Amino acid sequence: MKLLICTQKVDKNDSVLGFFHRWIEEFAKHCEMVTVICLEKGEYSLPNNVKVLSLGKEHGVSRLKYLFCFYTYIWKYRKEYDKVFVHMNPEYVVLGGLFWRLLKKKIALWYMHKSVNLKLRIAERLVHNIFTGTKESFRLKTNKLHITGHGIDTAAFSFSPKVVDKENLRFICVARFSPVKHTEDAVEFAGLLDKNGIGFEMTLIGTVLDEAYVNRLKSRVEELHLGKKVFFQKEVPPDQVQCYLAQNNIFIHTGNTGSLDKTVLEAMASGLYVFSANDASKNLLRTIGLGDFCYRLGDGKDLYGAFSKVLGRMFDQGVLKKQRVLVEKGHDLSRLVDVILRTI
Repeated sequence: MKLLICTQKVDKNDSVLGFFHRWIEEFAKHCEMVTVICLEKGEYSLPNNVKVLSLGKEHGVSRLKYLFCFYTYIWKYRKEYDKVFVHMNPEYVVLGGLFWRLLKKKIALWYMHKSVNLKLRIAERLVHNIFTGTKESFRLKTNKLHITGHGIDTAAFSFSPKVVDKENLRFICVARFSPVKHTEDAVEFAGLLDKNGIGFEMTLIGTVLDEAYVNRLKSRVEELHLGKKVFFQKEVPPDQVQCYLAQNNIFIHTGNTGSLDKTVLEAMASGLYVFSANDASKNLLRTIGLGDFCYRLGDGKDLYGAFSKVLGRMFDQGVLKKQRVLVEKGHDLSRLVDVILRTI
């Protein structure tokens, strides 16, 4: 198979999109040739059968130049791909779908978000197949949908069941610093832990999307006198996330995008206990009897209540083994790529 992949960014060090570098590697294992068109490229190290073509955002070119490059690439290299896989950006399908259809190229879209807009509706009409991680991650009705699991490189996250010490709990929260992620839930929860005399440390990791929001979080940490217990860490490259997970034993997942965040699955694969306010994560936890680890979004008190309720269960490492098996069976990257390539 010769595959064209359209994506937003190819950069293995990007804290948000760097994971897709590993996806491209996996596709390359099973394809004769992989051509990647991206809006922007940074550092990458990919197999010899992968060609990366950037539309030029890293050079600050205009949108008109983006369009010119896109149409140039899909025409120039039309004989070097027979199928198209678009990752998360339906606008590529809107722009190239009719052309690919005329050339009889099969088109597939990966999309994971609760948002349904005009671009997605148009793309749905043009593609042959749509892939998403969970039923909550795609809200447009279509008979083209395949629910496949998320696509986590489980081999990169070694399973190390964490021993929970009531006197020295170590919490981690990985999310972009933005109001929609509700990191304040974790801060208010930390305040209640401290008020109730529970020993802990908490690390908050994320790309700063809203500097004012981060400053408000830091001010609240100071108001609660948590400066020596709650720590902020800016962007972390994807290959370092597992190191931070290995140093902690409880993962706090705030925010509710409506889709299943890969950070939750990475934490599960690494042997951390997971608390979440996300609808998709709640459904996932409930399937293995961990519904008590869920809390109401925007409610640090409810998070503390959930924590207090399940504290005794954090000495049963069977819970952690269930999580790891769930991720391996339903969300492993190699399995996902195999499903996609057999379907498109």
